[in-house]
Parts: sequence; C-alpha cells; structure tokens
Amino acid sequence: MHDSFLQKGLRKKLVEEIYRKGITDSKILEAINKIPRHFFIDNALQKKAYQDIALPIFAGQTISQPYTVAFQTQLLGIKKGDKILEIGTGSGYQTSVLLEMGARVYTIERKRELYQKVITFLPMLGYNPYFFYGDGYKGLPTYGPFDKILITAAAPYISDDLKSQLKIGGIIVAPVGDADIQIMKVITKVSENYFEEELFGKFVFVPLLEGKD
Repeated sequence: MHDSFLQKGLRKKLVEEIYRKGITDSKILEAINKIPRHFFIDNALQKKAYQDIALPIFAGQTISQPYTVAFQTQLLGIKKGDKILEIGTGSGYQTSVLLEMGARVYTIERKRELYQKVITFLPMLGYNPYFFYGDGYKGLPTYGPFDKILITAAAPYISDDLKSQLKIGGIIVAPVGDADIQIMKVITKVSENYFEEELFGKFVFVPLLEGKD
C-alpha cells in the first residue's frame, strides 16, 4: 500500500471541499486528511477515491461519501475517550475516523466476509477497534453502556436494545427511514425512558439488515 504525493494532494482538496460544505470540526478534517481513503477501495476505483462520492466495495456494500462520514461524525461531537458503538463496520473507513479522533470504538458487522476482511486490514493501518460479528439491531449488551451510538446504514427504526445500551445524556446518530431515503436523526437519551429527537436532512444509505450472514 502506497500513499503518494498526488494522493495526499487530492486528499487535501477533498478536505477543503467538505469544509466548504459545512464541516468545521478541525479534528474531523485532520482525520480525513490523514487517512488514505484509496486503501479502502478496489484498485479499479482508485481514480475516484478522493471524489466526494460513495463507492462500492464488495458484498453489496459501499464506502460512504466523505461528506456523509464527516457529517455524522460532527453530529456525534466526539470527545477523546468517548466510548462509541458503531453499527456497521463496512470498509472500516468511518471506524478509522473515530479512532483518529481519540474515541474507543466497539464496531459490529453482520456480513461475515466484510468482518473477516476488516479485522485483518484495519490493524495493518494501525487502527485497533474492538471488532464484533453479529446483529447490529441487538448491539453489544455486555459491553455497554455507551456514550454514543453511530448507525452507518439505513435503519427503519431504532431498536429498544440499542436505546437501552446508551448512557443517560448520550446520543444516537442514525439515518432512519425506508430503503429509498432516510432522515438523519440525533436521538438524545434524556432519562431511562425518555428520548428527544432532532432532524438533520435527507440521506441515502444501504439498508441495515437484521440477523447476520
């Protein structure tokens, strides 16, 4: 794996682009500037690695648009040491951004081939989250509670299991809706049984599926 001067230059331009789109958290911009996105995609798509677009990886999944990664991360308001549950490891790119920002990341993936790839690949880059293979709707009850939960696929609903694994005062960031379009939501756990929601625009993600492959 090689990170050339050209690729670093393209990454800097990508950072400038997402800054113009409203991403102002300097730590997010630094993380995206540092992480070689081209490592996460197929060789045939290398020329598109630093365009602000989603790209296919494999197993019918995608690596999200960099702006979307940054937008969800900005909504999370990451603080160093935050304990984060990530639902949908995917390529591991979002995971890497969270780790670069100093979070402790517990990431769960339901597709076995993705899981098997990423548990080898991310440590090669120096990123070491806690990896889990399983059903994202169920979360990780024995490892909670979490400061924040990030869902990286389209969820038709937020399960009670996930809500129960969130600390009081914690937040869930998730694209919620059907397969065609979702609304980005920030759900705050005000008390054990009361949650508040804020809406942050429309997005399109691949669907979050129950069970595991």
